[in-house]
Amino acid sequence: MTDHIISQVQKHLPNIPLTVVSQGAEALVFQTDTHPYISDPYLKNPGTYIIKYRPSKSYRHPKIDASITKNRTIGEVKFMNKLTKLGINSPAIILADFANGIIWMEFMGSKLATGEVSSFKNWLWWLERERSADECVSDTVQAACRNVGEIIGKLHLNDMIHGDLTSSNILLQDQDPVLIDFGLSSYSGLAEDKAVDLYVLERAIVSTHSVHSEKYNQWLLEGYEQSHKDSGKVATRKYVDTLKKLGEVRLRGRKRSMLG
Repeated sequence: MTDHIISQVQKHLPNIPLTVVSQGAEALVFQTDTHPYISDPYLKNPGTYIIKYRPSKSYRHPKIDASITKNRTIGEVKFMNKLTKLGINSPAIILADFANGIIWMEFMGSKLATGEVSSFKNWLWWLERERSADECVSDTVQAACRNVGEIIGKLHLNDMIHGDLTSSNILLQDQDPVLIDFGLSSYSGLAEDKAVDLYVLERAIVSTHSVHSEKYNQWLLEGYEQSHKDSGKVATRKYVDTLKKLGEVRLRGRKRSMLG
């Protein structure tokens, strides 16, 4: 299946070397060292680029499929451009082919000693594998968690909802978080929607970093709270509303778990 999708995208990107980074239900993500419209000899700072591709879905009518692909790609690019304007750390758009569902963006993040991209998840996993229990809950980790909480707070204060907020969709450049993957993003001022975003991340932390998840989630919320406090009384009230809703979302989640 992946080979078929790769052949699809290569029709639109001839002579571009592609390495698969990840595959989701909606899109494939590739890495390349070739810039989309500047040949390498002319690049002052050649580097790595990311290509996100939404393949066509055979179960949809071709016209409906083309419309959905185009609209979702436009929506994601607009969302990312707004993040850039707001100064919220996220990849900059280099090129977009709306009709063919292609977004070309800068590579962000750094690499771990293992060669893995330093996502928030991979970094915590690496600490748990390679370092002592004390180092897993050090001041450095606390600061990183708070920084992640703060960037999510900035996102929500602008009524922007990530929609798939997991530790895999947060990269780290040193200790500075970078948000990625906005395929399910939306706009909402509702505390409920912001609480669901937080709950998705909370559950991701519990499921992938269970030993220290309580501390990690506590520090994340501390950073989230701080970003609201820094923005004034109205923002602080919004934090209180969102935290109240988060409690309700947690309760619903526990009930679903009990019912199976």
